[in-house]
This record gives sequence, structure tokens and C-alpha cells, in this order.
Amino acid sequence: MPSKELISIVITTYNRSDALGCVLSALERQSDRDFEVIVADDGSSNAHVANTRSIQSNVNFPVIHVWHPDVGFTAAKVRNLGVAQASGDYLVLLDGDCVPEVDFVRRHRMLQEKGHFVNGSRVLLGEGLTQSAISKEVDLTDQSTWWWLGRRLSGQASKWTAKFRWPDLSIRRQPEFRWKGIRSCNMALRKSDYVAINGFDESFVGWGHEDADFVLRLHNAGLCRKNGFFSTEVYHLWHPESSRDLENANALRVRERITSKQIVATIGYQQSLGFDQVQVYRR
Repeated sequence: MPSKELISIVITTYNRSDALGCVLSALERQSDRDFEVIVADDGSSNAHVANTRSIQSNVNFPVIHVWHPDVGFTAAKVRNLGVAQASGDYLVLLDGDCVPEVDFVRRHRMLQEKGHFVNGSRVLLGEGLTQSAISKEVDLTDQSTWWWLGRRLSGQASKWTAKFRWPDLSIRRQPEFRWKGIRSCNMALRKSDYVAINGFDESFVGWGHEDADFVLRLHNAGLCRKNGFFSTEVYHLWHPESSRDLENANALRVRERITSKQIVATIGYQQSLGFDQVQVYRR
């Protein structure tokens, strides 16, 4: 990838403009500045929309806010709507509660490779540390490895190695589909590959496994997974678990597609292009 190629970061959010503020603040400190941000909003309330647009007006990089009406958990749809606004040829998918390290964009750029998609890495944070980050008492991206070791020992972080960096070794590549460890909250791929499989499948509604389906279809299309551990770290802010009423039904559909070798989403990116209930706000 040319060093100056634009990267489009598509960030999903829903009624967590405080967490989104932490994410956008961390993106302001990136060592690689050749990116734009699309906030893909899954129907946040008017108050959160107003707060998001206030934050958007004060950051030092281009931001587009894409919103559609709240009809429940529709992460697949809102990602497609966000990607439709992306100008870059390379996409980084990020959740609005995942705070990136300062070299996040640079490392994703380094790991990109034709015929591959990157499955990123994360550190799960406890409720206390999350509140400290949101209230700006703690800057998560300005802490040492030893500080993170302390948070790990206190149970406020799932690991302490977020600052470790490995090169692009062959061990990262995983040619076969593997359900474990899929991270749509931190993933990267070429926009052309996203479009080729028709993006996320919007027939998956409710929490669960639309990301596994997406990864499965990328593999079916001939792409290889590359894992971004010790490279593309984000700090996943704590939140209560979403309702998982549809998880089993969604998982069953993915298992059926493992044998069918389906590549193209049933309802996906192409169908989202004609959606007329989307609002797009550009700074």
C-alpha cells in the first residue's frame, strides 16, 4: 500500500457518545494521519447525536456522521451504511467503545496485504477503569507496560501486553476459517473485498455472529485471515452485555453457511445504497 493512501475508519456507535469521545480523542493522537472517520450510528437518541456532532466539530481530522432510525440492534446494516460513505480504498472497522493505541492506523497500514484481511486485537477493561477513561482521569494511550501490568493484576484489564509489537510474521496468517477470536470491533480489509462479498449480511439482526458470517464469506471468497495481535491494540471499554436472544439462531445460520460456501450477503452493501432513511452529516 502506498504510504499516503487514505484509510477510512468506520466506527459503529449507539447511545454512547461519551465512549465515542474517548475513541475520537485517541485518533487525534495517531502517528499516521492519512485517514478519515465515518461514524456509523445505529439510531442513537437526539441527545447523543447532538453530543457526537459537537465532538465531531472539534477534532482535527475529517469526520462523517451517518445515522439511521433505531429499529433494534442492526450492526450489519449500519456498517454497510458507513462503508457506503467511505472514500478510502482500505477500510478499518472499529467499534465506538474501542480506544485505539497511538500507532493503531500505522500498524494496520503495515499489516495490509493483497488477498488478506486483518483481524485486530483488544484489551477488555473493567468498569472502574472505563469510568476513569470516560471522565478523562486516565489517558489509556499514555501509560507504560508496567502500569498495564498493575491494571491486569487488579482485574481491570484482560492483559498487560498492549504495548508489545511484533513484525509481520507468517504466524499471523490463518488460511482456514476459525470462529474463535473474530473481532469485527477491530478489523481491516480492502473496500473492494468488502463490496465483492456484499458487505455484512443485514438479515442477521440482534446481537451475535454477523461478524462470524462476514469472516466466513471472506474466506469463501479466497481471502486469508491475518491476526493483528501484538500490533493493532484497542482498549475495549466496559459495558453491560446486550440481549443475546437471537444468538443461537444466528450461530445456526453461520454453521449452515460453512457447508454451503456462500460468498455474497443475502441482503447487504448493495441493497443499503438505496436506503432512504439515512442522515449524513459532514463537518
